[in-house]
Amino acid sequence: MSVKIEDRPIEQVREQVIDQLIYNYSHGVISVEAFERRLDDAMAASDNKALMDLVEDLTLNTDQQYKAQKHSQFAPNYSAQHETDEEPLTLRSILGSSERSGQWVVPQNIYIENYMGSINLDFTDAIFTHQHVTIHVNCYFGSEEIYVPEHVNVVSKMFCILGSFENKTVSLNKRQGPTIHIEGKTVLGSVEVKVKRTIKEKFISFANDLKTQLGIHGKHY
Repeated sequence: MSVKIEDRPIEQVREQVIDQLIYNYSHGVISVEAFERRLDDAMAASDNKALMDLVEDLTLNTDQQYKAQKHSQFAPNYSAQHETDEEPLTLRSILGSSERSGQWVVPQNIYIENYMGSINLDFTDAIFTHQHVTIHVNCYFGSEEIYVPEHVNVVSKMFCILGSFENKTVSLNKRQGPTIHIEGKTVLGSVEVKVKRTIKEKFISFANDLKTQLGIHGKHY
């Protein structure tokens, strides 16, 4: 006997509904306007019945190929390589700027020394080899922006003296994702953690990629 819809975990139902919206849109069943409107409603819904109402007229259900493509797109970017004697990454900025972005292998420890400068640390396309990564921050009169993918957990133990720390990452089911621990201090400076693309933007991009692969230009309503 299946569990009643109102008794199921809401995030599980939300994921199912969003998957069905993406799948039906990519197959040309609904228009881009309807897809984005329903996606907004799905992400904002607070009860399971409202979620299921968004897909009650959609007959196509996801298949194994869709699940594999989704896993490839949204799963953490892990590498099997693991070096026990790896060097930590150190970023220094004194009245200047420093950046680490693109595809790079994330060490277990990262040290940031920022004195009246700016630092950009981007994990969006980075390859994780550790489940737990620690960023050690010393920021004096500087600014730092840290970009993380939506599947990464962020834990902060920052000490601010006339400074600020903001964590603007999304709250999703991240049990399988790596965790970044941010610790240290900022004095008259700022540290901001955020995603480069919102989860909605990533859902739309994924759906459009699927639609392009299928070459669908079918009916819309």
